Amino acid sequence: MLVVQAPQRLFTFTGEVEQMSEQASQFTIEQFYRHILQGKLMGAKCKQCGKIHLPPRILCDKCYSKDFGWVELPQKGKLLTYTVIHVAPTQFQGMAPYAVGIVELENGVKIPGMIRGIAIEQIKIGMSLTIDFGTCAATQEWPQWPRYYFKPA
Repeated sequence: MLVVQAPQRLFTFTGEVEQMSEQASQFTIEQFYRHILQGKLMGAKCKQCGKIHLPPRILCDKCYSKDFGWVELPQKGKLLTYTVIHVAPTQFQGMAPYAVGIVELENGVKIPGMIRGIAIEQIKIGMSLTIDFGTCAATQEWPQWPRYYFKPA
């Protein structure tokens, strides 16, 4: 028996993992990227408290519910912060320097992503961005995830 102490509740897991596995399998990072491949930005919305999780997870960190539904998220937002990568991982070295930022979507959900389609010198905190599901120039052997990035709105 595994006992997990949470800030407001105490959970005891005995055989519940098998019961939740069918529903939990719907809310995986793999499923998130399947939606990206279809040109949709989807989050897992807790049916109990309404919190939207991105990336998806199997347990709400606000109310500890395991009852989720997929919800399509807005594709526009504003840039909260960013950094410019000059020394990149191997698969992105051909793109350096490039910008990566945190974008707050119109519904308040925050998501990280690469910023493209604008000169680095023109990127400004607070600027409007939109998500693009186009291809990414980076190649790597594993994992082969569909890509998304942000561009000026």
